[in-house]
Amino acid sequence: LAASFDIEVPAHGLLLNSDQTRSYFVRRFDRSGWDKVPVEDFAQLSGESRDTKYNSSAEKLIQVIDTYCTFPALDRLKLFDRLLFAFLTGNEDMHLKNWSLITRDDKVEFTPAYDLLNSTIPNPRSREELALPLHGKKSNLRASDFWDYLARERLGLTAAWIEQTKARIARASTRWPDRIAASFLSEEMRGRYLTLLAQRRERLGLV
Repeated sequence: LAASFDIEVPAHGLLLNSDQTRSYFVRRFDRSGWDKVPVEDFAQLSGESRDTKYNSSAEKLIQVIDTYCTFPALDRLKLFDRLLFAFLTGNEDMHLKNWSLITRDDKVEFTPAYDLLNSTIPNPRSREELALPLHGKKSNLRASDFWDYLARERLGLTAAWIEQTKARIARASTRWPDRIAASFLSEEMRGRYLTLLAQRRERLGLV
């Protein structure tokens, strides 16, 4: 789903084993042959730890980007895409350790996105919509919180770019129900996912 929205993800897939079970694989992006590639997560970069990985906000993610990224304007765009994707897909667990920077070709930028999952459908009683607060809140988020506050005020994106992003996510997310319906989720979980996706698209004004 993320790749269809032009979010960079590692090579990944399912392998059919000889006993007819399946193994999910993700290629490591922090290795080049036998050499380690420099990667630091946002908890490290923010002076936080595994125990305090929720002690931040969407606004503080921007500060990390501006401090460490070689081309912060480009990574601000990536941040916006990934936060939109997290909201639409019910990912309420994008804490600081699920955001990282990588140094490639002498350039510091976002790593490929990882740990992208719907953490809401297994826990329908959850009231949180994002792991880190946006505009001072983790729930009851509105379209204006994303398009006006985050995109325009905090990220400084132009009106034209915001409209382009809205069109891209609208196009991409219309294809997601078919992928969800064809997934290995149970019928109940597929139903929850499709309902949540429809509700979140409506709240962002994508329908």
